[in-house]
Amino acid sequence: MHQTDFLVVGSGIAGLTYALKVAEQCPDKKVTIITKTREDETNTKYAQGGVAVVNDLENDSFEKHIEDTLIAGDGLCNEKIVEIVVKEGPDRVNELIAWGANFDKAPDGDYALGKEGGHSEFRVIHHKDVTGKEIERALLEAIRRKSNIELITHCFVVEIITQHHLGYLVTKSTLDIECFGIYVLNLKTNKIEKILSRVTMLATGGNGQVYRTTTNPVIATGDGVAMVYRAKGRIENMEFIQFHPTALYQPNESPSFLITEAVRGDGGILRNKNGEDFMHKYDPRLSLAPRDIVARAIDSEMKITGTEHVYLDCRHMDMEKFIHHFPNIYEKCKSLGIDVAKDMIPVAPAAHYSCGGIKTDEWGHTSIRNLYACGECASTGLHGANRLASNSLLEAMVFAHRCYLDAVKVIENTSFQETVPDWNTLGTTAPKEMILITQSLKELKQIMSDYVGIVRTNVRIERAMRRLDILHLETEALYRETAVSPQLCELRNLITAGYLIVKSAAFRKESRGLHYNTDYPYKCELVQNITL
Repeated sequence: MHQTDFLVVGSGIAGLTYALKVAEQCPDKKVTIITKTREDETNTKYAQGGVAVVNDLENDSFEKHIEDTLIAGDGLCNEKIVEIVVKEGPDRVNELIAWGANFDKAPDGDYALGKEGGHSEFRVIHHKDVTGKEIERALLEAIRRKSNIELITHCFVVEIITQHHLGYLVTKSTLDIECFGIYVLNLKTNKIEKILSRVTMLATGGNGQVYRTTTNPVIATGDGVAMVYRAKGRIENMEFIQFHPTALYQPNESPSFLITEAVRGDGGILRNKNGEDFMHKYDPRLSLAPRDIVARAIDSEMKITGTEHVYLDCRHMDMEKFIHHFPNIYEKCKSLGIDVAKDMIPVAPAAHYSCGGIKTDEWGHTSIRNLYACGECASTGLHGANRLASNSLLEAMVFAHRCYLDAVKVIENTSFQETVPDWNTLGTTAPKEMILITQSLKELKQIMSDYVGIVRTNVRIERAMRRLDILHLETEALYRETAVSPQLCELRNLITAGYLIVKSAAFRKESRGLHYNTDYPYKCELVQNITL
């Protein structure tokens, strides 16, 4: 058994920012961060574009950033949350810089600002085309300087501990569900251990691996969302899965390599297989329309022309500037024989970001006491039906700060639950055939990609639900009978995440933002969130 005051699940920007702040505020308290692989293997690490933040009040304003976010969110953003994130953002970015994060600067010494889809002004600060990697580096270095922070790698969270594990009946109607910690599978010992905590933060990232083609790393398996749902917590708006319009088209590579939206912000043009600039047919903002519009436009062009990708044309751009701003993209293309100065880049949409997730309030509270959620696993109300480009890192920093402010107060009145039982392994055996897990995972990805992708129909959604029901029953039987493994847990979590996406999509009888159903092509007058 392990006890800690503050427990953080996940080592991306949300988890690390929160951990740093509570550790600094409470030097006498123990902070424990756990992650299921290496400490730097997070969605944050793969973020290319940057952080959208207003730091040039002469040419930009909070009001413009708020308006851009609300337009992208297509009527479902919580306006109070949008205002909080936009206005508190500059202070959070300055803290990140103070911790050692470096962002590119213009010749005059000010920060170089990029422009991405849906933004009315240049406001995205960045570190070349590896912004997330630079942020992750700076935060991990800051973490190592804190003596009261312990970072444990290669531990897989199996379940959130609540009254259910003490023998009480817990349902969706239970008003006082409380988190006492977590059960984890220690991958070094292959044993399940319990970690008791006074306050727990979930910063577990997204669920992109539910799809066949995704920009997310293999760790993005919806663990936090699935665990909270099983613990009878509230989940919101899971139907809004953002497909990034421009992932590098490589049929056999997973995850897909991202071509950041900033390339289009600097002048890259989308073209179909005939070399035609097609975005004027879909939106007056052309290649810099919000992501839901661009992804659907590309999907439409691919179907019209019968191809599996379109092209991003950068041949007319200043190559010296391109190589300086996008060195990672340039080298990746070069390694595949694509000369960006002479060749167009083949691109196609790929699952990228979950706008829904664990429902939280303005302080990061979930519906379960002493449990916070932050980052991509959370649904704060900022993104609505579609996330504005480069708002995700900003949201993670702002809400990590707000969770910290609340948690340091809550912890003073919270004690450990000492009566939590050990994990029960009676009646389980080692899995006899790994193919039962790997084949189910392939089926899941195919179901979600073919039936619940960029464009949906009632028939596809119904078919996906029936197929997922079978996968769920088979996987739960396997889970009850065999010893726990990371592969089985991830499959279980992905099936749950897929179910939540499909269920939410079935409830939404309209087309809004990232959810486009050809049977309901128009928006409803009644704007509502789907909570499960």
